[in-house]
Amino acid sequence: MVGWPTPNEDPTDEHYAFEKGAEKTGGGDGFADVWRKDCFAWEYKGKRKDLAAAYRQLLEYREALDNPPLLIVSDMERFEIHTNFTGTAKHVYRFTLDDLAANPAEPLRLLRAIFLEPERLRPTVTRQELTEEAAKQFAKLAISLRDRGNEAQAVAHFLDKLLFCLFAEDAGLLPKELIGRLAARMKSDPLVFSTQLGQLFGLMSQAGGGYFGTEKVEWFNGDLFDGAGVIPMETKEIEVLRTVSLLDWAEIEPAIFGTLFERGLDPDRRTQLGAHYTDRESILRLVEPVLMAPLRREFELMKADIKAMQARGMTTYRRTREPSAIEKRFNEFLDRVRLITVLDPACGSGNFLYIALQSLKDLEREALLWGSLEVSLPVQFPRVGPHQLHGIEINPYAAELTRVTIWIGEIQWMLRNGFAYLKDPILRPLHNIETRDALIDWSDPEHPVEADWPAADVIIGNPPFLGGKLLRSNLGDPTVDALFRLYDGRVPREADLVTYWHEKAPAAIEAGRTERAGLLATQGIRGGANRRVIERIKDTGDLFVAWSDQPWVLSGAAVHVSFLGFDNGTEPQRALDGMSVGAINSNLTTGTDLTKARRLGENLGQSFQGPVKIGPFDIDSAVAYPMLDAHNPNGLSNRDVVRPFVGASDITGRSRQMWIIDFGYDLSREVAALYEAPFEYVRAVVQPIRATNRRLRRRDKWWRLGEAARDLLAEGLSRYIATPRVSKHRIFVWIDARTLPDSSVVAIARDDDYTFGVLQSRVHELWARGTGTQLREVESGFRYTPRTTFETFPFPRPTGTQRGAIAEAARRLNELREGWLNPSGAEPEELEVRTLTNLYNQMPAWLRDVHAALDAAVFAAYGWKRDTNDADLLSELLALNLARASLGKESATA
Repeated sequence: MVGWPTPNEDPTDEHYAFEKGAEKTGGGDGFADVWRKDCFAWEYKGKRKDLAAAYRQLLEYREALDNPPLLIVSDMERFEIHTNFTGTAKHVYRFTLDDLAANPAEPLRLLRAIFLEPERLRPTVTRQELTEEAAKQFAKLAISLRDRGNEAQAVAHFLDKLLFCLFAEDAGLLPKELIGRLAARMKSDPLVFSTQLGQLFGLMSQAGGGYFGTEKVEWFNGDLFDGAGVIPMETKEIEVLRTVSLLDWAEIEPAIFGTLFERGLDPDRRTQLGAHYTDRESILRLVEPVLMAPLRREFELMKADIKAMQARGMTTYRRTREPSAIEKRFNEFLDRVRLITVLDPACGSGNFLYIALQSLKDLEREALLWGSLEVSLPVQFPRVGPHQLHGIEINPYAAELTRVTIWIGEIQWMLRNGFAYLKDPILRPLHNIETRDALIDWSDPEHPVEADWPAADVIIGNPPFLGGKLLRSNLGDPTVDALFRLYDGRVPREADLVTYWHEKAPAAIEAGRTERAGLLATQGIRGGANRRVIERIKDTGDLFVAWSDQPWVLSGAAVHVSFLGFDNGTEPQRALDGMSVGAINSNLTTGTDLTKARRLGENLGQSFQGPVKIGPFDIDSAVAYPMLDAHNPNGLSNRDVVRPFVGASDITGRSRQMWIIDFGYDLSREVAALYEAPFEYVRAVVQPIRATNRRLRRRDKWWRLGEAARDLLAEGLSRYIATPRVSKHRIFVWIDARTLPDSSVVAIARDDDYTFGVLQSRVHELWARGTGTQLREVESGFRYTPRTTFETFPFPRPTGTQRGAIAEAARRLNELREGWLNPSGAEPEELEVRTLTNLYNQMPAWLRDVHAALDAAVFAAYGWKRDTNDADLLSELLALNLARASLGKESATA
């Protein structure tokens, strides 16, 4: 009919065959009635036989048939073509013999495709797209129900039951299209709809189930179906439910559905409904090395052991009932997979736990197939399941979504792989997913204690990120006070919230309650106070896998994060950013460990971060100039306290011509008030803001800047060197000493061209990048700090001639840059784009040349070859740092 030969023309049966033999995943031998390699497997049944049963039969031995892209079943009158492509939503093409006779075009297209071009039948809608649409529609329901005043947790629980029903009917656990049919018939009578829905939920919650009309309903239970309670729905809401019921819920991707749906349930997250989410592949990037890699190694070792036993003549079966040595070795590995436990102590809506469960079940199935096909062991029923998962989640919406996600994933896996799901009841309670605080045990609110975590072999997850300065405003004083008290000496108070999970996980490993852990972290965990927890990991064990900079989705927004995998130090392999390495440093680098650098006495007291204002002390020229011309009763000029002001954007871009009111560090209120115009401005604009500040000094001394910086004028300097704390290019500039830098600027109290030249050289930039921390991707820049970057840097010890050469090269660089920034006669529009950022983005030949000359002079001062590579440069610099620190009095850790 389609011009294709019969299987008889392939006598080897290797590519095309009738009754192709295949071992079932559930045990025993089976046959696919027709099979063509990389095209299809086809199962025939007698007329009016159960095609669903035929399809389940194909599922049992599809792996033994090389997992063909199409699985076809027929009863001689009806034909169903089930797609089996990886990563797509399943689609079923159907036609009958009558269709073939009456209108053959479409049936013939399908038949030709299965033989000639199976790819033509690949579904265009992916599981991801289907899941996005399902979550979007359900979020509409959540928003509508919440906007009508229903309590949030009640809405979440009700909708969780509905979404599981939609999944259950498409997966064959409930009568087909039950919810859709009910919604279509009753949408005009919401009261009757609610009554009927309550009856359905009641049947699902009672032992033995029952009949809903003429249709049998199974017993579900499992805490989800805890009774007949429903939230009354309006006609428009019932219509949304009817629409969403038309989707193929059996193909929903639980790994992302929970996150998307959770945004609809939580009013605070509705703005994230259309935002990105974290996909399966990103989660596997952590789950695979932390949880699965050791098990895969054990799998390979088990296979090698059994092959060695066979080579020694040992057999699979024994005449006695006692298992053979081969069976014992095989079952030993299976027990390892079936007993391993996984904890996510901030499980959200269950993404990590779902992926972990799927991965463990896939490995168990792979082992069962290997034992059956390669060793002729009897195939066992898979036993890996939700009981091996533990979770802690403070948000009750998310915790229940985790339970639903896990059960959907469990049932999906069983059905897709040809296994029966559990019954009586279908669901079991998942009390191992706890709704509570993972850090503080509030059982006694007056005396909170540190929260315990259940013992688990592996800890994985994505704990919440929250900067140290935002803790009180987001968590409240009682929680933060408890955190600081309970974790005092273990987590720095200025550290990100995520670091508390990174403290508790290695503590669990050290105590022997956990073997391995893999957690996400903010990129900032590589530096500053946050890095203390990585140092703690390395003190008690070690990192074995890390990704220093990975795109992620946090609260619906695209961000960059770090991944950390660690244990007690026994893992033999190390990988950083996907590359095998010998070691991973605590700043998530490899090679020279710059975290060992010490602060050098020769550099102390010369580098400062600009002052933290804590209030709008900064003013523009229109406000500043009248103040500068105003008179005071004491005869002093306001220029004493109104100073030019420079921020990072003034360095990397064009100057904003800003000023700042600065009354210094110890000026009394009475003396400050004599500078009348500036003081009255601060009293009117700043004092109301400072009056609510938590710090007593900032409330009482409201006319002073929040955190003072060293006054560079006190050093007798006419100028100082400045660089942005955060920037893509490490740029240094000269600033007039009267100008005050803001907190986005690091000021260096030196006014000589030699220092300027060394700082602007490749040598110092390499050190700055190594000792600083990257904020997000490279384009977002990296951080420069007085303590870890400048004070640790070992300047060269040049001769007079070498010092002069560096100074001359630095002056030349500065002159040419200034000439490019402010050319004579340039129009304002042209000046607007002449910025140092744009200059270094373009890096014209003249700029490369003057930097090369500067670098050559600096290298000569160190006594290094010009072509020394970056790794060797850092090694040499660290050696210099440590050598000088060992001789100096000041050598504190950076």
